[in-house]
Amino acid sequence: MKKEIIALVAFFHFFIGSVLSGYADEVHLSVAASMTEAFKEIDAAFVAGNKGVTMLPNFGSSGSLAKQVAQGAMADLFVSANPKWMNYLTTEGQIATKTVRDLVTNSLVIVAPHQIAFSSLNDLEKMERIALGSPRSVPAGQYAEKAMRDAGVYEKLATENKLVMAKDVREALLYADRGEVDAAFVYKTDAMLAKNAVIIYTVPAELHDPISYPMGLTLTGEKNKSARAFYDFLASPVAVKIFEKYGFNVVTNGGLNENH
Repeated sequence: MKKEIIALVAFFHFFIGSVLSGYADEVHLSVAASMTEAFKEIDAAFVAGNKGVTMLPNFGSSGSLAKQVAQGAMADLFVSANPKWMNYLTTEGQIATKTVRDLVTNSLVIVAPHQIAFSSLNDLEKMERIALGSPRSVPAGQYAEKAMRDAGVYEKLATENKLVMAKDVREALLYADRGEVDAAFVYKTDAMLAKNAVIIYTVPAELHDPISYPMGLTLTGEKNKSARAFYDFLASPVAVKIFEKYGFNVVTNGGLNENH
């Protein structure tokens, strides 16, 4: 009987160790929707060199993702399309603060279903439907609102119900791609993926806050060796090349070895 108990205890420890090991080889990502294609390719490149690791990405608006993480959603790495939601999770005690750094930067542009003359944000007043990500949770929408307010056109457009709120920047792009709106505010990197829509205007950088994408490991992710390895991989030449392929400007700073 004693031998059976010892064997059972040994099996139990082996089983628990196997489960924990399995979790360690899973990396849960919460990443801003505008980085979907780039991260899918980077994930594949990382897995190719790290057999047995499973990447589990979750793409969406930064605000929605941040709230999910705050409410207990699985996440090892969070990448936001602006500092606001990274600061929110840091305040909530969800992020390992020493791992927070800017990953890439982007530009805000306006796209339309076809090429038209457009010289300033005042030209938006001639349009009937303008799409943007909801400023409540979508950083691209927040940048767009800030730019329109600084240009003095936001209140009029809002009062005349010309603004079409999208759940994220990709939905705003889709509206323009389908010709369902006259124009849409999206990131330059999103515009590069459009099937039909074309860039008609680049919003002056001085009209909105700098568009930076901070990333950071969660407290759980900091303890996950695969997540830490992936964090460092994002600064590798392979990852940098992929980011640049999709139009992002890479912020050059180091991985965990330089931050810790």
